[in-house]
Amino acid sequence: MTQLVSIYRSRWIWSFVAAAVVWTITVMFTGGASMVGLTQAAFTFAAFSIIVGLGQMFVITLGPGNVDLSIPATMTLSGTVALKFINVDASLIVPGFLIAAGIGLGVGLANYSLIKLLRIPPIIATLAMSFIIQSTAIWTNRGLRIRPPQPLSDFAVGFTFGLPNLAWVALLISALIYLLLEKSVFGRWVIAVGQNMRAARLAGIPVDGVRCLTYVLCAVLAAICGFFLASFSGGAALNMGAEYLLMSIAVVVIGGTSVAGGDSNVPGIWGASLFMFLVVSMLNTYGFDAGYRMIMTGIIIIGVIIAASSRTVRI
Repeated sequence: MTQLVSIYRSRWIWSFVAAAVVWTITVMFTGGASMVGLTQAAFTFAAFSIIVGLGQMFVITLGPGNVDLSIPATMTLSGTVALKFINVDASLIVPGFLIAAGIGLGVGLANYSLIKLLRIPPIIATLAMSFIIQSTAIWTNRGLRIRPPQPLSDFAVGFTFGLPNLAWVALLISALIYLLLEKSVFGRWVIAVGQNMRAARLAGIPVDGVRCLTYVLCAVLAAICGFFLASFSGGAALNMGAEYLLMSIAVVVIGGTSVAGGDSNVPGIWGASLFMFLVVSMLNTYGFDAGYRMIMTGIIIIGVIIAASSRTVRI
């Protein structure tokens, strides 16, 4: 009974409740015809939000002012360079993936270098870096849509045991992130820095190293997401990461991670990502135009956040 009460009062559970409600309404409106297709699509497209959301969650956990605005540009650059290197050659898929991850590593280090050396706010540093990264992607891409090799494309759009392969990838990454946060010293350091940076420094925690690794992790996850998104959509495009700027922040907030820092929630990212996709699908099903969809989406998100906040355990 105590565990049920604890779950009820958890903020993250309400993202799953909201996702279930929206899924039910959409399926009922279509007479059940869309149940399987809607579920598979939700897990497929939510996978991208989950991957970038997990990285943004780490950064936001560091405390107020910490956010990475270079995620969309990192996704675009990694997808473009990796697929250009692979050049439709299936034997180069693994090296291409490693190149994408390496781009994320470089972007993360560059982001934190600007924050640390120039002492400018993270929001400004990552925004400035995003312009540099996007310009590099434009120079690399030159307006061409670079296609993935067929085996990589087949994997990105395929299914295993009834679930999209990309959902399995997101699940694996989520499990690793959960273990890193909950079971490792680094995870405890991230939480400590987010709760009180000065106290963490006095306690002997390598604050600068923790912050640097966090921004690197965020950029690497964005790069991996860009690699799979380009493979899924049939090629790298210059605007393919645009919608994931606000999405990466929204799923963190809706998922129950505190924007004040020192608190994170991996399961909540899943509920929030599914919810965000299902809301758009529901509004499309009801025939709302773009303007009304944006208004209604904002109202629904606010309602979920209020519901979650009102049930948070107060100490």
